Amino acid sequence: MKKTGAKGLPRAVKALIAVLCIIAVIAAAELILVNHHSDPADVAAFTDVQNPFFAEGGETQLSAHRSGAGIMPEETMMAFKHCAQDNGFSVDWFEFDLHITKDDVLVLLHDDTLDRTSDSETVFGEKEVRPEDKTYEELRQLNMGAGFEDENGETPYAGLSGDEVPDDLRILSVEEVLDYLEEVGGGRYHYIIEIKNGDEPGKRALDVLYEVLVQRDLLSRVIFGTFKEEVSLYADAQYPELYRSATINEVIEFYSAALSDSEDFEANYIALQIPYSMPLRLVANLGTAQVVNYAHEHGIAVQYWTINDKEDFDYLCSIGADCIMTDYPDRMAAPAQE
Repeated sequence: MKKTGAKGLPRAVKALIAVLCIIAVIAAAELILVNHHSDPADVAAFTDVQNPFFAEGGETQLSAHRSGAGIMPEETMMAFKHCAQDNGFSVDWFEFDLHITKDDVLVLLHDDTLDRTSDSETVFGEKEVRPEDKTYEELRQLNMGAGFEDENGETPYAGLSGDEVPDDLRILSVEEVLDYLEEVGGGRYHYIIEIKNGDEPGKRALDVLYEVLVQRDLLSRVIFGTFKEEVSLYADAQYPELYRSATINEVIEFYSAALSDSEDFEANYIALQIPYSMPLRLVANLGTAQVVNYAHEHGIAVQYWTINDKEDFDYLCSIGADCIMTDYPDRMAAPAQE
């Protein structure tokens, strides 16, 4: 006798039903994604609103996310050099992340710890070392390319240690990278800079960053961002002239206002730096002409992260995105497919 489930259906039938349900969900998701695309003809032009980060002439600008993390070891001088030199593509923006060290130096690192990208565990003899627990000179011992894996699955820099590590694979201070990019770029680059620390370390990091930017006359070409709302509020109170992006709560408030076309909406930030991904679009689609139009109408630039699919990139360009961050600026800079 065949074994049946609780409702009397054979197990094979129940398995088939489960598979069909999965297929139906995937098909529905694909249909939703197609329907969530806006017609580029719906993009409106707003000439009476001023924002220095609107794309000039409607030409979406290109940002190297983590300095082009898909091409070279992320947020290293090697990666910045690759994007800044003539390698068949050019970028308009550089996006990178900062942590404050034990001796109050701002260094480039995306993660909370050094494990994923460097040989920190080998050098320091322990896991989950955080940059705020070490001095800048201690962190300079690390190989920041140790964890990099190229598109072929190879790790070309993993075996380097000690004196074998070239300077352009050692940890970077914010001063080093800005001075380099300003020298080679002649003042043409813009910067998206995120502070990863929260609470008092995050506020201290912002104090240091602000001073660095003022010394280099860069306030007009930087958008500061953070996922730590208390640091954003600190920026508003202490450095109102510093341009910043929306916090998570502010993005939610903006999206609600955009859907209802609220006439009372006002923003305390200059840019939305928002994602565009399939799971998110099933709940809240931030990649529509409605979102971009409403933002532009209220003087807000729209910048998307992290777009590594060329089709998505071309679509977001078509609906008026001001800037797109990508790990692969070489691929995204290629002409759109006909």
